[in-house]
Amino acid sequence: MVAAKGIDRKSEGALDDENLVFETTKGIKAIKSFDDMGMNDKVLRGVYDYGYKKPSEIQQRAFVPILKGRDVIAQAQSGTGKTSMIAISVCQIVNTCSRKVQALVLSPSRELASQTEKTIQAIGMHTNIQAHACIGGKSIGEDIKKLERGVHAVSGTPGRVYDMIKRGSLQTKAVKLLVLDESDEMLSKGLKDQIYDVYRSLPHDIQVCLISATLPQEILEMQEKFMTDPVRILVKPDELTLEGIKQYYVDVDKEEWKFDTLCDLYGRLVINQAIIFCNTRQKVDWLTEKMRSSNFVVSSMHGDKRQKERDEIMNQFRSFKSRVLIASDVWARGIDVQTVSHVINYDIPNNPELYIHRIGRAGRFGREGVAINFVKSSDKKDLKDIEKHYGTKIREMPADLV
Repeated sequence: MVAAKGIDRKSEGALDDENLVFETTKGIKAIKSFDDMGMNDKVLRGVYDYGYKKPSEIQQRAFVPILKGRDVIAQAQSGTGKTSMIAISVCQIVNTCSRKVQALVLSPSRELASQTEKTIQAIGMHTNIQAHACIGGKSIGEDIKKLERGVHAVSGTPGRVYDMIKRGSLQTKAVKLLVLDESDEMLSKGLKDQIYDVYRSLPHDIQVCLISATLPQEILEMQEKFMTDPVRILVKPDELTLEGIKQYYVDVDKEEWKFDTLCDLYGRLVINQAIIFCNTRQKVDWLTEKMRSSNFVVSSMHGDKRQKERDEIMNQFRSFKSRVLIASDVWARGIDVQTVSHVINYDIPNNPELYIHRIGRAGRFGREGVAINFVKSSDKKDLKDIEKHYGTKIREMPADLV
């Protein structure tokens, strides 16, 4: 068993003028160009081929510490390039001359793990990097075959990854980097024990990165268990609003008025692609059938669907064959479809932390988007709590919004 890592809690960093926390004694600065980050030429070429021109704010600050081997806690709002930051870091640190697993990325959902695998492959196309998504709902036999043939990076969900480790198919002796993506969800829910099981199987000097849009204090305290003197790059919660996303509410008064309001919106708005969020899987199914019976073409996504069906729905939505997706919060974190223009919260989320993950599906990487919240009389306090939590203002939707 690997002993828990220690941490110097005395150095908390200082707040700079852009509301990011830094460990200033280490001289961390914003690097404004990918060219100046010390990447090898093949990775850099992949970055530009992928379509990036300049690093986002969080990338400007987090890349160099990660590439230097430091443990890092990186927090940034949705849509600012966290997944690509993970992918670039993985592509940079692995040695493709060896077919051993050297980087392990854990995610809370199968879709996010698959997206990370695809991003690693795309950015690393010139390096010949081999990545594999180890996720539940797919063939265990295929996972075993792929891992035994040899891959450089594994992106997966904790349960399937630990299963592969226990079976001896995923060898961990050469793993240099562990990334916990959306780590607040990973560590605060039922995945925590599985995360620790995976961690205990890794080398004692493993580099660990926690990456998320929200990192509550109770999650930050858990860094003591598996991080050493981490560089912290944090956005204060009240600074976590999303630039480029217009936020509105519609007063629907009663639950039974929501559906007619939704139909009315579709008659008024020009929508490229939209995601409609509901709080329960049952509501997702009900609303999907209700819209289809009213001649709307919609898809739906929640955790009860089989993996093959989830993959097909994802592919249809990404390829623009489906323009409206009704989803539970399985779709709220990390999934990047850049053509999403509108997010509609048919139900106000159960806690403020989910709000930013949901509306972050629109306005990806600086694009403009619209978030519309359906608010019953009983929801108004929850809406005020969201405004207070993020220091933002959600305005009533104007009649002339197009």
